[in-house]
Amino acid sequence: MADQRDTGLTLDPKFDDQGLLTAIVTDRTTREILMVAHMNAEALTATRSTGQAHFWSRSRQRLWKKGESSNNVLNVAEIRIDCDQDAVWLICDPAGPACHTGARTCFFRRIEGDGLVPVA
Repeated sequence: MADQRDTGLTLDPKFDDQGLLTAIVTDRTTREILMVAHMNAEALTATRSTGQAHFWSRSRQRLWKKGESSNNVLNVAEIRIDCDQDAVWLICDPAGPACHTGARTCFFRRIEGDGLVPVA
């Protein structure tokens, strides 16, 4: 039986035991997956209030605004949440590459056999 979180219309994010949600980011125009990151409650609030993607950096242990040093911000057009509210989908207009390597997307390689091949 689905609970109210699964079927209702009340925002009630289900953060994991580290206080995080998975965030999937896609390009609004192309629908290409740009990146996957994590958000805590503060990052979700900042994203909703500013219209620019904020995340929780697990490596830095701090809130960060995507593009804070590169200016490659992600302007959020829409936020969707999955059925059990433990993951969000940010539909964005990117202001540059999404990947820290300079690639448009973090998913610029595919697995072939035991190796990786660049995606054109």
